[in-house]
Amino acid sequence: MSPTTHSPTHEDFQRQTDDFMTWLAGRSGVKIHPKIRVQDLRFQAAGRGVVAQSDIAEGEELFTIPPESVLSARTSTLKDLLSHDLNEFGPWLSLILVMIYEYLRGEQSAWKPYFNVLPQNFDTLMFWSPAELQELQGSAIVGKIGKQSAEEMILETIAPVIRENPTLFPPVDGLASYDGEAGTRALLNIAHTMGSIIMAYAFDIENPEDEDEQDAEDGYMTDEEEGQSKGMVPLADMLNADADRNNARLFQEDGLLIMKAIKPIKQGDEIFNDYGELPRVDLLRRYGYVTDNYAPYDVAELSLKHICQAAGLENADIESQPRLQFLEEMEVLDDGYVIPRISGDDSLTDILPVELILLLKTLTLPSDQFKKHQSKNKLPKPSLDQEESAILAKTIQLESAQYGTTIEQDHDILSRLIQSEASSPLDESSRRQKMAVQVRIGEKEILQSLFSLLGSSTDGKGSTASKRSAAGDSEQSRNPKIQKT
Repeated sequence: MSPTTHSPTHEDFQRQTDDFMTWLAGRSGVKIHPKIRVQDLRFQAAGRGVVAQSDIAEGEELFTIPPESVLSARTSTLKDLLSHDLNEFGPWLSLILVMIYEYLRGEQSAWKPYFNVLPQNFDTLMFWSPAELQELQGSAIVGKIGKQSAEEMILETIAPVIRENPTLFPPVDGLASYDGEAGTRALLNIAHTMGSIIMAYAFDIENPEDEDEQDAEDGYMTDEEEGQSKGMVPLADMLNADADRNNARLFQEDGLLIMKAIKPIKQGDEIFNDYGELPRVDLLRRYGYVTDNYAPYDVAELSLKHICQAAGLENADIESQPRLQFLEEMEVLDDGYVIPRISGDDSLTDILPVELILLLKTLTLPSDQFKKHQSKNKLPKPSLDQEESAILAKTIQLESAQYGTTIEQDHDILSRLIQSEASSPLDESSRRQKMAVQVRIGEKEILQSLFSLLGSSTDGKGSTASKRSAAGDSEQSRNPKIQKT
């Protein structure tokens, strides 16, 4: 993982690492293979990482973490001290509460050596200033950060618990309480920090006996399956991720969490986990960094608003648009439609979500045909004809116009930033600008490719729509970190 951290000296950094490893190795049931070590990789802008000290064979167990050494709502003493049942807060908020509690305990916390190696500063979008977020103008991700929703959720649910229990959650920075504007801001800052640590480092852990835990709707969110809880898995979260060099995976076997090599690893090589097919924009939102290794998974999004605008509708309000209302009732309407990167042999039928084509088809139906489909509760046959293609082309132009720069200008900006970075590390603002430029280049490349493919693939005679459904594409699990066996 690569969130930014404070920059202690190498000696202090190594001492914290050594203390953590001594603490972890001393916990009951923890097994750490002597072939691995945690190493300072800040010279690679990667914080800590796990490296092979000697050759490792495929299938070798690198370390084992029992459930008692996973920091969660179950293992923290907080569950025994509150009058509230932590389960009622759901996996996200309960773990945020636990993290805040253990963090504020300081040296008294049994997890202190672990907290010492967790970051306190992040480049995740939750912490970007409005000016920095402006660099992502045009990207759909700006509307998905969820900071306001996250703060509302924190203030409505866990803030009252914290304020009611000042002995468990002592105020910071000399404050008398977490009341008032200053207290609220301090509370939110701590909650955002812990929420960001969870987003970047926590694992979804199989938990068959719990089936109906609530998920966060915005802000700090990953896609969780029923029967899963969230937990911080020491050492497992120190593996950096790489889509190309992934050579290890976390398995859950009989309640134990076991990191195994999934291919041979040579002495001196870094050991990498993988996030799955995660677009760089989501990599930035969740983890606060960007790498070209995830560029093949980039996506662009066509918004319902711009599709309706391209089709000549006054607005995209479902209640005032019968055709949108019909699609909503048929459960095929979405706020946006995800388009993946296009390879040389892809066709429109491979790329376009069938839901998008159904929307375009419904918007272009003559009034009598639409009423017929509406009366029968039957969707039209998904096909992309000349009229639908024209709307799609105009939508792409509308989406492209949202960006404040051209793709050529972006490449120039990126080139200058890379040249500057070669001579000295970029400051925070420039680093974030570079990541934003990389993200928007990826999105613009997809829009350009789609526009070109549309021009070469449509001849006015129409084409059969894709059998590929995009339902869940933008919301599928992007954290396949644990393999169940």
